[in-house]
Amino acid sequence: MPIAKAWSAGLLGINGRVIEIEADLGGGLSRITLVGLPDAGLREAKDRVRSAVRNSGQPWPDGKITLGLSPANLPKMGSAFDLGIAAAVLAASGAVPATRLLGTVLLGELALDGRIRAVRGILPGLLAARAEGYGRAVVPTDSLVEAALVDGIEVAGAPHLREFVAWLNREAELARPEPPGPVPPPEVPDLADVIGQPEARWALEVAAAGGHHLLLSGPPGVGKTMLAKRLPGLLPQLTPEESLEVTAVHSVDGSLSKSSPLVTVPPFVAPHYSISVPALIGGGSGIASPGAISRAHRGVLFLDEVCEFGGQCLESLRTVLEEGEVRIARVKGAITYPARFQLVLATNPCACAPPKDADCVCSPTARRRYLAKLSGPLLDRVDLRVRLRPLSAITAHDTGPAEPSEAVRERVLAARERAAQRWSDHGWLSNSEVPGPALRREFALPATATAVLDRAMERGALSGRGADRCLRIAWTLADLDAEPRPGADQVSAALAFRERVAA
Repeated sequence: MPIAKAWSAGLLGINGRVIEIEADLGGGLSRITLVGLPDAGLREAKDRVRSAVRNSGQPWPDGKITLGLSPANLPKMGSAFDLGIAAAVLAASGAVPATRLLGTVLLGELALDGRIRAVRGILPGLLAARAEGYGRAVVPTDSLVEAALVDGIEVAGAPHLREFVAWLNREAELARPEPPGPVPPPEVPDLADVIGQPEARWALEVAAAGGHHLLLSGPPGVGKTMLAKRLPGLLPQLTPEESLEVTAVHSVDGSLSKSSPLVTVPPFVAPHYSISVPALIGGGSGIASPGAISRAHRGVLFLDEVCEFGGQCLESLRTVLEEGEVRIARVKGAITYPARFQLVLATNPCACAPPKDADCVCSPTARRRYLAKLSGPLLDRVDLRVRLRPLSAITAHDTGPAEPSEAVRERVLAARERAAQRWSDHGWLSNSEVPGPALRREFALPATATAVLDRAMERGALSGRGADRCLRIAWTLADLDAEPRPGADQVSAALAFRERVAA
């Protein structure tokens, strides 16, 4: 009985895995059997592939066809295996030679008329193929720009199954990716657009310099959302490794740009407060999909009107903020997605949210109930808390024009460079990544500098986690001041950021 093999790539989270596709042709009644833990979308490939092969002018073999996907114990989902299944069946029937299939990974969904459609996860799939020693890949033509991001593997694009068959028969060549041109930098709002709010601007600079989480509280219209949207413009660009990691998440999510897929700037994700827990954290049937927190990886997650979010959504962030990743367990397997982001929260002081506090009609009980969504454990993980005041004028005559993002970004990059050099031997990139034991032992500050923290802990105003976060903020303030280590002034200023309340 003729047997042929082709290779494709499956996804487990953002990690790819090369899948071997075997086609076995036998006698008997015409029937197609697909084995290897396929999901519902993949089981439908039997009909898609058969129609695509026939409509491309190729014969479909009669008799029983058994398709095996290995490793058999790995769940497989999606339509990216269509092209590999078609190639294996055609090679087993003798319609095409199998020589060019060796060492080639095939990715693409087949339309009923034979067109090869783009699929999600091209980037992580090709990264896995390169890691396992495969030297060539055929992808949909629409995915060539994304596939070209992977160096060290030959990439070709096929628009239709007919062109792919001609390539297997060495009768034609497939399209090659064009050399990447200059990518225009994305437009990021400038900090100069924000009127007033010097304390909040300073907190935003500190947050950018150290990678700290931030809470902005104040009446509507004072600039909370404007400030949050300008945080990515203060952050450094992603390194090549971070860019591939973030791009892989967006590739699995299906949110990549077709013209310039490589993500080079920190992403900004701002979900609506009606979002569900699976949409925020990740989930869904079968193998869990990435959520909003993973799309914000290496960037900013902005929760506007945070007190309107469901309590379960907010509490689900607590472990993620500490570990920088989310683990989602399902019957078909557990998935780990990266989720190391800066959290920015914005809230009104009460439900009625008047422009002036004097016009508030909420009772003290109603105000407490409104802010109760921000639980103590969640607030304990937020480093900086700032109260914004109503504006008194639409222009700032006394202080002159507001400082632009570029000037602030220069100070932020200088502070981050000092922090990176200090922590380089340990592998940490920013002050927010330094664990508390290292701050208290290897980089302990003198008792004269931390005395204010001891007094705050004695009166119950500060937890152990909060003290560690104060130390991280103090190191960031020292980096911004170009000081070798924090002193009592920086520690006191860090504690002042922590002791501000939302209301």
